[in-house]
Amino acid sequence: MNNPIHSPNNSDSMKQHFSLPAVLLLTFSACNPNISIASKPNSPSWDSFTYPAIHFMDKTGGTEGAAIYHRIVPVPESLIRESILGVVKTLYWTPADSIPAIRKINYTLEDVEGISAKGGGVPEISIFYSSRWVEQSAHNGGDDKVLYETEGVLYHELTHGFQLEPQGIGSYGTNRTFFAFIEGMADAVRAHNGYFPATNRKPGGHWMDGYQTTGFFLQWLTAKDPDFLRKFNRTALEVIPWSFDGAVKKVLGDEQSIDALW
Repeated sequence: MNNPIHSPNNSDSMKQHFSLPAVLLLTFSACNPNISIASKPNSPSWDSFTYPAIHFMDKTGGTEGAAIYHRIVPVPESLIRESILGVVKTLYWTPADSIPAIRKINYTLEDVEGISAKGGGVPEISIFYSSRWVEQSAHNGGDDKVLYETEGVLYHELTHGFQLEPQGIGSYGTNRTFFAFIEGMADAVRAHNGYFPATNRKPGGHWMDGYQTTGFFLQWLTAKDPDFLRKFNRTALEVIPWSFDGAVKKVLGDEQSIDALW
């Protein structure tokens, strides 16, 4: 997969289960009431899911942003694992589905411009997160904003690791439809889990814009089918060559069209 770099305009764009500390879980829930930590009754068991190994490294050299991050996220590996589970449960029904076999995630905190980016592919990916973005989030909204933004950005980048990719239409860097699917799904997963404020959803744009414009649209389509995001993700295996209209028809029926839904 390519290495999409996210700017502030885009953001504001393991077979073992490690539980978050109780205090941290309460912080997450209070910060984001849309997240339910407990599994719903009769939901598929994810006990057999194979988690990647997590390698966390702070490369900031002791910046203000790093100090804020470590105070708010004392156990980064736990937050990353919990976020992985949230992402794969949004994209798939069970651990037996065709989930990309990511076996290692290198996660680095870095003193750089930008926000975050994912690089690499199966079986090993890398994600960096900017300590400067942590500082900016803290200055704009305090600890709650830092945690909310950190989780949201993490959901977006982890989606890039675990989502399926369109076939028969080129690549991220060569095809706009491919790009819109990849970035739109990442922000759809983020939005579906409550990690964008409602004020970010604005009229205008086009469903091929990617990021939040596409993401909010795809998330809205879960009103027509609660499993829309899972089914839409799976169309990457079923609709070849892939297209938005073909995928929508596959999920919602031949009488639907992407233009009419938009």
